[in-house]
Formats: sequence, structure tokens, C-alpha cells
Amino acid sequence: MIINRLKKDTMNIRQIILTIAFLMVCIACENRRSDVQITILPEVVSTGFIGNGAEWDPYDEAEAWGSTISDEDWNKLFSRLDYMKPQYIRCMINSPYRYYNVETGKYDKNRNIESISRLLKYCTEHDITVIYGEYNPPTWDMKQDQEWIDMSVDYLNYLVTDLGFSCIKHFVIFNEPDGIWASTNGDYELWKNVLFRFHEKMKTYPGLLEKVSFAGPDVVVNYKNPVSPYDAEGWVKQTVSDVDSLIGIYDIHAYPGQGQVRAGEYKEILAKYKRHIPKGKKILLGEAGYKYWNPADSILGAEYRHRVENHPFTKGSDCNMFVYDYFYGLDMPLLAMEVMNSGYAGVAAWMLDDAMHSKNDSGKTEDIKIWGMWNILGEEVFSKPDEENIRPWYYTWALMCRYFPAGSEILKTSLSDIAQGIYAVAGRYKGLFTIALVNVRNEDKEVVLNIPKDLNGVQLFKYEEQNMPANQYGFPIPVEQKLDLSKYFSIKIKAQSFVLLTQLQE
Repeated sequence: MIINRLKKDTMNIRQIILTIAFLMVCIACENRRSDVQITILPEVVSTGFIGNGAEWDPYDEAEAWGSTISDEDWNKLFSRLDYMKPQYIRCMINSPYRYYNVETGKYDKNRNIESISRLLKYCTEHDITVIYGEYNPPTWDMKQDQEWIDMSVDYLNYLVTDLGFSCIKHFVIFNEPDGIWASTNGDYELWKNVLFRFHEKMKTYPGLLEKVSFAGPDVVVNYKNPVSPYDAEGWVKQTVSDVDSLIGIYDIHAYPGQGQVRAGEYKEILAKYKRHIPKGKKILLGEAGYKYWNPADSILGAEYRHRVENHPFTKGSDCNMFVYDYFYGLDMPLLAMEVMNSGYAGVAAWMLDDAMHSKNDSGKTEDIKIWGMWNILGEEVFSKPDEENIRPWYYTWALMCRYFPAGSEILKTSLSDIAQGIYAVAGRYKGLFTIALVNVRNEDKEVVLNIPKDLNGVQLFKYEEQNMPANQYGFPIPVEQKLDLSKYFSIKIKAQSFVLLTQLQE
């Protein structure tokens, strides 16, 4: 009887142990299910990636503002770009500050050539793809004038052929021609006819068309000019139908709201445009940033209006006052992730530097366009030396440029259903991997990554509000180096933070 009781007690203990073990397994499984699962697949969504970069215009107004860019400031710019390694630059000019003197009506290709030469020399020496162009003709009534076409093409040839700035690969004849703010005022037929005429003129310069093709249509996503028969998608569709043989690369501009992108809606919008692009051609975002006009961004919109009220050098006509804020360093790489995962060839952030534009390029400093990673003329023109400092979003944007080099293969990512608020992009360059992650949730999250192969020698970068490791120049430094990661590993991403893992060591 005692033996039977002992057997019974032993069985009960065993059952209790098994039950506890089962419960622990269930808890572990439940916790695992609550982790965000991200799988990096070998499937390639973008080949021949051009890369990410910025709008970097050649300081057309600097002299009108009372100061040229000094050698010291050029060197500061070059040092920051050396770390950032932009793969793609969009560089646009205002011809009245360059080759055309409005007062005399004379063309002079050497006029104010120094700043654009220094910019393009840097891009050429660093193998950066440049989309170059003109915002508008010298005067709006010249928009169909053969004189403008002749001058513009001669100036392009001077830059590319005579001065040897081979970085210029594509040419934009009008900035945002669908806009009510453009000299074309949404007239597609005018734009198309002028494009043909530019092409004919370029044919008269030996070898120019082999070096430079057109970028277009340069229209603004989700915009429709009231007097135009086409919205932006219609412009893209008509461009493909009518002038695809002239277009070397398709480009569009995007200025979404934060709520729209963080909700995961923007990939579908990007897909609408991508579907019209012929096989073998590429599309990229020629300009991109955020605006806060949507109802979902009403709080940010109100704060924006508050910040520009009585501001000493902007009225807020065309700004993003949140470029000073930490969260913009999450939103910009998040937008790049959506662009890259949608099969686009890259994106240029609008813009590198506040010291490039005033409203309507008036030459006045009372309403400048604050969008940049700094203002290199903060001290000289605005008596605010702190404006020359690197702003937070440079930190993450530099990483998105530097570690997704031109030629990368962008790989397909698959995220579990509970991944809302967490985004990822993965690239492979010469067999080496880079993975970027952003968490815009208000809670820390464990992310489990399943990758195609073990990763050795990985650098880990983190961008957290109270933790942005940087060297003495403000450039990001890794928090860990030479990590070896298995094909299946987990990493904690703090709330409202960015993480980049890369095998690249450049």
C-alpha cells in the first residue's frame, strides 16, 4: 500500500513537472509570437540601384545674400559629404544667376561658374550620378523660345564636354512642369514639344546625347493642376506613351504626410506610378520630403505654423521646420525604405542645405527655404553660427546613403502581421549585406530576423533620442563592430528608433 502511494505521488510530481514545462513552452511560444518576425528573402526587387542622396543646388543666391561660399565652408561641406557618400545628387540651376544676365539679355557661359564647378567637380571625382537641370527658363515668356533652348543646351555641353563634368547623366528641362507654380502651368503638350526641341538641339553637339539623356516628367505625386487634363500619374503614363525613347530615367517628386507613411499607405501610392514604367527603365524620386497638410498631421501642422510665426528669416512659405527634430531622422529613412522596397532606383532628399533657396529665388533672406541638414551660411548671412551645425536627420540619412551603395541589390522583405510600425529594408552589395530597421511605435520591440546566410563582421549603428554615438565631427560611429550573426537572430529595437546592420566597411 505504501509502495502504491509512493508510485502515485511520483506520478503526480511527474505530471506537475510536465505541466509546468508545457506551460513554460506555451509562454515561450506566446512570447515568440509577439516578437516581430522579419524574413529577408533572396528575391531581388531592385537591380542596378542608383542610390540615395540629396538635392544639392549650387548656391545660386549666395552672392545676392551677401556672401559667397568660403573655402572653409566648402571644405566643411566636402567633409560631411565624404562621410555621407551620396550616390545620387539632383542639381538644378536658376539661369538668371548663372549663364543669363536678365538686365542685358546676354548669354555668358562663364558667368558665376565657380560654385557649380566646385560642386560638379566633387560629384565627378566621387562617381556620383547627377541629374542636372533648370527650374525654369530665364524669364517665363521664354518657355518656348528657341533662344533659351540654344543657350541651355550650349551651357549643358559646356559643363559636360568642355569642363568634363561626366557626373551629369540626365537632364531636366523644367522643374515640376505639372505645377501651377511652374512656367508651363501644367501644359503637358507644351512640355512634350519643348522636350523634342531640346533633343533636336542636343543632336547638334557631337556625343552629347550619348553622355546625357532626359529625366522626366519630374511631376509631383498625388497632385493635379486644375487646368491640366492629367494628374501626376497621367503625366507619367502619357510620357511613357509619347516620349519613352527620349527618357533615360523616369523621376517624380513626393511630399507625403507623416501619418500617411507611418500607416504603411505609401507603398501602394508608389506602386501606381511604377506600374507604368517600361521594362528596362528605372524610376526614382527626384525630390522627397514631408509636408503636414493632411488631417492625420493636424498637430504637426499647427506646430509648424507656430514655429514660422515671426521667424527672423522665413515666413514658412516652403519649409519643414521639423528638420531640427529627432523624429525627422526616423521619417526620412522610413520613406527611403518604402521607396527602395517598391523597386525604385533611389531617392534624393529635399534638401542638403538651407543656403540654396529663398521663396521664388528672390535673392532675399526674409523667406528662405528651411529644409536642409544644415545652413552653411548660418554665420555669414544670418548671424546664427549654430545653423551651420549638423541636424539630427543627417545621422540616419548619411547611413542610408553610405551603406546602400550604387549597384546594390535591394532584397524582398517579409514582415509578420504584427509588424505595424516597424519597417525594414535589406541590400546586398558584392555579396555583403546591409539591413536597416526603424521602429516608430511607442514601445520597445524584439525583432527576429531570418536572413539568407550567416553574417560575419557586422557593424551595428543605433539612432536613439538619447543615444546617437558620433565622433568629434558629428558623424555616426557604430555601437558594436565585428559582430557574427546567425541566419536566425533577434535584436531589440527601442521605441522611436533606427538601427542599421552592415557588413560593409567603407
